[in-house]
Amino acid sequence: MSHIHIPKTMAGVVLTGHGGLDKLEYRENLEVPQPLAGEVLIHVGASAINNTDINTRTGWYSKGVTTGTDQGAAAGFETANDEDGGWSGTPLSFPRIQGADVCGNIIAVGEGKTRSK
Repeated sequence: MSHIHIPKTMAGVVLTGHGGLDKLEYRENLEVPQPLAGEVLIHVGASAINNTDINTRTGWYSKGVTTGTDQGAAAGFETANDEDGGWSGTPLSFPRIQGADVCGNIIAVGEGKTRSK
């Protein structure tokens, strides 16, 4: 297998907190993550935004939100609590890169993983 050059920085959109579209920022100086044990690093070729990404941004998963998702789709929810605003009811750290819907190539692996996926 040929050697793959992994840059130190990358471009991407980060979520800076729960709220409206103003909480999304495009940045060109993001540090490329290094895969930890059991993780892989993917060079993303394409990505998508799904309802989980939107609901996380708006804070809809917070127990403080009692209305439908359509009520905060653009502006977020004022009643959202950062302590339980993640999709699993756990706190999130910001800034964060969202998006589990990606496709691409594995370019680095952490301990215990192989590139054979």
